[in-house]
Amino acid sequence: MATYQFDWVDAFTDTPFCGNGCAVVHGGAGLSDEICMAYVRETSLVECTFTGPSDVADIRVRYFLASREIPFAGHPTIATVAAMRSRGLVTGDSLRLETGAGVVEVDLDGALIEMTQVAPVFGATPSAARVAHTIGLMPEAIISQPQVVSTGLPFCIVVLRDHGDLRAARLNIDALRDMAADLGYDGTDMMEPFLVTLTGATSAGDTFSRLLLAPPSPPEDPFTGSATGAMAAYLWHHGLMDKASFVAQQGHWMGRPGQARVTRVGQSDAMTGIRVAGQGHVLMRGEVDMPHG
Repeated sequence: MATYQFDWVDAFTDTPFCGNGCAVVHGGAGLSDEICMAYVRETSLVECTFTGPSDVADIRVRYFLASREIPFAGHPTIATVAAMRSRGLVTGDSLRLETGAGVVEVDLDGALIEMTQVAPVFGATPSAARVAHTIGLMPEAIISQPQVVSTGLPFCIVVLRDHGDLRAARLNIDALRDMAADLGYDGTDMMEPFLVTLTGATSAGDTFSRLLLAPPSPPEDPFTGSATGAMAAYLWHHGLMDKASFVAQQGHWMGRPGQARVTRVGQSDAMTGIRVAGQGHVLMRGEVDMPHG
């Protein structure tokens, strides 16, 4: 057995038990995939991160779901930097993270941790009818052509007409599996529809979103940083957001409200990156004993 330090961080919030939790295992990047996935399952969180040394950046970060490693994730990035900062491992106002999606630049602006996600990639455009079937709604609930967008991790961005439709959405896992396969994606815990309305959960927000997840992940994600970046890119690309920077909200109906400041890098027709900023609250820290390897 080997002992690792860990921090449990609520990301995209400064309030305990809000936002999205992530456990950060310091020095755990060399652990096997099986051990990392088992750790995620033990926590019942959506994702956890494992850090280690890097030859190309300040630190290497590996991101795990309960079922697989993924190249990048937003709220775990905020959580990882918040955890490092709380331990005095971040001394300047910026750092670079080596991830599976490339090197991610992170800036510290007071309490805000701002990551620059990679330039958006706009992909497949499944029909509104098919996406509606996947989320248990009628096609007319979708007010813009759905599209797969990635700023490090792909999501199917779906703009809904109002909060009523957002609340009514239910994930049809078989339909998601079929749609993902037809679009060339492997597994049902990837490429989930990211549902967004153009009205905030509160007066402070510009958008309000939900992300419904397939097993073995929990059924819903409280706040999704990578999908928020992809969603923002979609809104700018399709002319649905006229602000160059806006406030995205998620998780309020789960009792875990979170929000991010999202900023476009470049013009809407030639974005070179998406900046997503939020806070992180270190809820608890300690040691975990795990098998070698």
